[in-house]
This record gives sequence, C-alpha cells and structure tokens, in this order.
Amino acid sequence: MDHQNFLTLLDFSPDALHGLVRRAIELKAMRKAGTLHETLKNKILAMVFEKSSTRTRMSFEAGMAQLGGTAIFLSPRDTQLGRGEPIEDSARVLSRMADIIMIRTFEHEKIERFAAHSEVPVINALTDLYHPCQLLADMQTWFEHRGDIRGKTVAWIGDGNNMCHSYINAARQYGFTLNIACPEGYEPDESILRAAAASAVMLRDPAEAARAADLVVTDVWASMGQEEEQAHREKAFARYQVDAGIMDTAAADALFMHCLPAHRGEEVSADVIDGPQSVVWDEAENRLHAQKALLEYLLQ
Repeated sequence: MDHQNFLTLLDFSPDALHGLVRRAIELKAMRKAGTLHETLKNKILAMVFEKSSTRTRMSFEAGMAQLGGTAIFLSPRDTQLGRGEPIEDSARVLSRMADIIMIRTFEHEKIERFAAHSEVPVINALTDLYHPCQLLADMQTWFEHRGDIRGKTVAWIGDGNNMCHSYINAARQYGFTLNIACPEGYEPDESILRAAAASAVMLRDPAEAARAADLVVTDVWASMGQEEEQAHREKAFARYQVDAGIMDTAAADALFMHCLPAHRGEEVSADVIDGPQSVVWDEAENRLHAQKALLEYLLQ
C-alpha cells in the first residue's frame, strides 16, 4: 500500500497531528480573507454514508469544493452497498474511480475491511468505535482559543462512546490528561483505555472529573442506533449533565465543547452550551478547515 489512511488518530504521528492543526488554522485564515486556494483541483472525493449527517457531509463537500475538487455523495439507497455487495468489492471499484474516500458507517470493522482493499486513502468520518475527524476540529478550536493543549486537563462527562474513545487517543497523541466520568455500564472500551495508560483516568463522579479541568466535553446520551434505549439512558445519565455547577468546578477559564447535535436539558444545560464558555459553533465550523487540512495531507 503506497497511501496512508486516517481511521483513528493513532494512524498519524503526534507531529503530523499538530501539523494538521496548524494547517487548518492557516486554511481558515485564507478562507476568511477570500484567498482562492485550489490545491486539489480535479481530485474526486467519494463520500460513503451509511449513517445520516449534517456537519460531516456539509464540511467534506464544501471543503472539497473550496480546494478545487469534487465530492460525490453515496448513500445505501443509491448504491450496491445497500443491496449486499461485499465491502471488499465496493472498495476495489470505488478506489479505481475516486482519489480519496470517506466513510461514515456503524461497525468499525467495516471501514477496516474497506481500507484493506482500497487503492486510495480512506478517511473515517465516524464509526461506532471512533470519530477522529471531530477531534481534529476540537483540537483546532482549543489551539485557536488557548494555544497548545499539552499538559492541560480535559474532562469527558457522559457515555464512553466513539467520541470518548477518540478523546482517549487524542490524550495520547496531543499530550493532555483526560478525566472520564461515565455511569456504571457505559464505560469506554477497556482495551482502548488501557492502551492510554496514565493519559486517561476513569472516574465515576462528574464533579471530580471536572475539578480544575481546562476543557469540559460531552456528547448525547443516546447516539444513532440507540434511540430505543433513550428512556433507560436518561435514568442512567441523570447526574451526568454538564451544567453551571459542573463548569464552576472546572478552571475559571475552562472551555466547553460538544460535537453536536445537542439536547439541551439532557447532557448539557442551555445556559452552558449557549453561555460564554461554550465554543461549540467554532468547533462545528472547524470541521470544515480541519478536514481540508486532512484532505490536502493525504492527497499531497
């Protein structure tokens, strides 16, 4: 294989990940200045979606257009993927027609199988196990507001889900400490947590996790595919809402992030997500710039 994939943050070195943040900030400034920048002219991005999306589709499609390339949206309704074609066959065919492929799907094993048979770079745009593109945007947002995150403390409060797993990997790669507060039965994958060693600490009490934290992060209590668990999860996560009390426990200048969509009154209170410590709108916009940096890196 003569190309690189981006399936998790561990696929890149810490230096490369820091470089992506710097490049994303540069690309954002160029976009704001109206500078034409078409480094990927005539390149084609195939976007394979098995899960619905707002930010992921918009950011990749707009980003590819701004870089001079073309993005093609593929859903299960429109392709043979939704009719049972083997993943390996789809990978062989799509990678002979596109220059790069992003996939948003359920099982992480699917994207690993696809990447193993692709002739071009494959990007994980979300699986049930990881969401690395969101972490690029989150790290860019932190760097813009506070500088280097190395040595800082981040609190993850809520479900030990794909975002939590990606924050565990980010702690290893970007050099911060992650305090994780999850209810019993909703912990992150033990092997992912164990591999992070001292970079990620498992706690139960959300206030303890947030104590003196520089950044507080959460996500919805029930992700896509878990809707039938909503009522049960609301009970399990009742004390895990990020509210003003939790933010008061964190550092005085702590920031709040959420990958969106958010449910005000559940995982986060309205006064926090719409308050002065929240940077969620910068975070959402930065999906565009961080992914443009990623596309450039993988194709150049």
